[in-house]
Amino acid sequence: MTDPNAAPAPKATQQAPGEASPPRRRATQFETPPPRRDPEDPTLPARTRRRLRRANRARARWGAPIETTSRRIHAWLNMLFVDHGALRLIHPNLHRVGRDAWRSAQPLPHHIDRLARQGLRTVITLRGGVIFGSLPLEREVCARNDVTLERFVLRSRDLPKVEELLALEELVARVERPVLFHCKSGADRAGFMAALWLILAEGRSVAEARGQLSLRYGHLKIGPTGVLDLFMERAAEAERRGVPFRQWVRTEYDREAMRREFRSSGFGAFLVDRVLGRE
Repeated sequence: MTDPNAAPAPKATQQAPGEASPPRRRATQFETPPPRRDPEDPTLPARTRRRLRRANRARARWGAPIETTSRRIHAWLNMLFVDHGALRLIHPNLHRVGRDAWRSAQPLPHHIDRLARQGLRTVITLRGGVIFGSLPLEREVCARNDVTLERFVLRSRDLPKVEELLALEELVARVERPVLFHCKSGADRAGFMAALWLILAEGRSVAEARGQLSLRYGHLKIGPTGVLDLFMERAAEAERRGVPFRQWVRTEYDREAMRREFRSSGFGAFLVDRVLGRE
């Protein structure tokens, strides 16, 4: 049965008799970034140093390819129970975005296998911070399916810088499609990316695209993740004044003023940070 959410597979091109086959595209994968701060820096708070040490251990453990059966089992257990992948076995939060993109929570290997059969060419992970066993498994399945794996970090509780938005615009223009972008839960960063994709890749209005940030996908406006809604509200206001999104980003977008303006409710912060445990 055809998946109703499936994007159309790329059309095959006709090859003239005697013409050499085009070279097979080689998928690329991003390098695991080095630590940005020294966990032994005495000027940092003790809690920050402990968090950095945990992140460095995870980076060392999961930044390398899986080479043994025991490491593979460990990666799967870490993905399912530490990175909450068991929940995504039931609800991957996978949805079509426009003509040739999907959004989702952190995919499991079989999710990427299935989308690759439907034409998937690029995966963009929006996750940063601590690395889990999900990463080497994702790298492995992308390489097996000749799918490019890109990394573009977005934050769920903060606004992007202008230079980050410009870099994202370049990424959207160059990636091979169809594309899947994901964060951990598929609710906030994936929703923000989905809205930006519709605006930048498909020319949709901000008013239409901002619907990607909704409760339907698990996004909550009342918590600290509501700062993303404020971004879209201001962009929509500019659009109503006749200022296109790209122009607004370059000439009017004031990240610091919007950060000062935004206020999250205490209950919303408790729900998002403590109950749901969002990244």
